[in-house]
Amino acid sequence: QLQLVESGGGLVQPGGSLRLSCAASGFTLDYYAIGWFRQAPGKEREGVSCISSGGGSTNYAYSVKGRFTISRDNAKNTVYLEMNSLKPEDSAVYYCAARYDYCSDYDTMFGSWGRGTQVTVSS
Repeated sequence: QLQLVESGGGLVQPGGSLRLSCAASGFTLDYYAIGWFRQAPGKEREGVSCISSGGGSTNYAYSVKGRFTISRDNAKNTVYLEMNSLKPEDSAVYYCAARYDYCSDYDTMFGSWGRGTQVTVSS
């Protein structure tokens, strides 16, 4: 059974940094694209970033481009989201999700989801 577990969330001041991890169990991440999504209270879930199975293709939401970096370590079966220059509007529950091979702009195309990790950016 495919399982994804997010970690690394927490409370950080504006301008600070966090690194989220998405660890897979029950399957190898090698053949899966991993997307990061977030959902703030009262808002729809939105895509943040995605990395293809081989790591050669990445994409970012406009709101995080230049501040967030997605990467993967297939040997550790883990994908990371490095978040810098955090803003209060980045506060949300962050989820990772997997789909075979390549990324998609649509969250409905991702079949396996983690339970999320809370990120709060506040002074």
